[in-house]
Amino acid sequence: MQIKVAKFGGSSLSSAGQFKKVSDIVKSDKNRRYVVPSAPGKRSGNDDKVTDMLYACYDAVAIGKDFEEFFAPIRKRYTDIIEGLKLDLSLEDEFATIEKAFSENCGRDYAASRGEYLSGIILAAYLDFPFIDAAKVIFFDVNGKLDAPHSYQALTEMSHENEYAVIPGFYGSMPDGTIKTFSRGGSDITGSVVARGVDAEIYENWTDVSGFLVTDPRIVEEPQVIETITFKELRELSYMGATVLHEDAIFPVRTAGIPINIRNTNRPSDPGTMIVPPRVGEIRHGSITGIAGKKGFSVFHIEKDMMNQEVGFTRKVLSVFEKHGISFEHLPSGIDTMCIVVNSSVLSGRADMLAKEIKSAASADSVEVITGLSLIAVVGRGMVRSKGMAARLFTAIAKANINIRMIDQGSSELNIIIGVDDYDFKDTVNAIYNEFFG
Repeated sequence: MQIKVAKFGGSSLSSAGQFKKVSDIVKSDKNRRYVVPSAPGKRSGNDDKVTDMLYACYDAVAIGKDFEEFFAPIRKRYTDIIEGLKLDLSLEDEFATIEKAFSENCGRDYAASRGEYLSGIILAAYLDFPFIDAAKVIFFDVNGKLDAPHSYQALTEMSHENEYAVIPGFYGSMPDGTIKTFSRGGSDITGSVVARGVDAEIYENWTDVSGFLVTDPRIVEEPQVIETITFKELRELSYMGATVLHEDAIFPVRTAGIPINIRNTNRPSDPGTMIVPPRVGEIRHGSITGIAGKKGFSVFHIEKDMMNQEVGFTRKVLSVFEKHGISFEHLPSGIDTMCIVVNSSVLSGRADMLAKEIKSAASADSVEVITGLSLIAVVGRGMVRSKGMAARLFTAIAKANINIRMIDQGSSELNIIIGVDDYDFKDTVNAIYNEFFG
């Protein structure tokens, strides 16, 4: 029998009605054997996510406030779901355990994890699946990093004993038994780890959009859905700000060759986006996969005659950033020029001081700091080997009367990154989208 792992996000489990949709999806395919739920998300725009409610509850405890007024809405949220599903289920024992743990200052990770834990209990009861506490199958090492081998082994053993199961997302256990969470959105990682551990054929990630969009819908109105994207393309787009899937969720399944299918809980008939390993020889000439970008970068423009002949010049420049604990984003260069692109947020008013240190350390002729830069990545497999691709890209930007401040072609041949002024960011993305998808 084929194995599918289905992870459902917070919007998919925000209410009893959404739980019913999830149940219908799971039961419509007997191969959906392992289900990973998130904590309930927002039911409407002005609602609260349960995880945020739990953090608020813990913060109240941390400053000595009575947490009951914060916990009561959480209790009601789950009780309403149970009543809406007409389940013969009580969470009173779990609530009592959690409240006791809060009163004993249980820790922020434990507090946040209870959202997924309680969702998992309810969903398991509604599906009539066994409930497997993630703390029993997802493990972290002493440094708080995922202990992948230990987790995969435990999940494999679990799958031999349970043909079907619900395993809460977002958390696992430390070697001493305490609860540890992934970063926000970490239920995606749990789903990926579970898929790898049970040797799934596919990992389905159910959310509130019908797949991975070509670009941000807040910038371009109703952008197209990407039908198929490779893991490498997704990494490039995610790095530049595209969000649907937690970027760390890629690694467990990528190494095992397990594809990810992004699906919409509210429109289950939509095929969504398939995230797959690259196929040998597959190149889509004349097309791009996606467009993503971020605002708020600064560029250190460094000039020095005969820079290319000076051994160790780049090391001297980068040592200044290392000294101050600053990582760089990109490093485009010429014969006598070099640009170091950094996120402006990490500078904290140190730009002029860093420029002076770089000039001194590298004996540069000049160092200029340019702020207010946006970076936009145009991503596609085989894109840069398609004749005329760059011409189309730059012509579209020029026709929109936008000045390009920087160009950086990725060595992977998957992307071209351009820099424009922040105030041109939205117009640039629209210009590129209209050229290739309009």
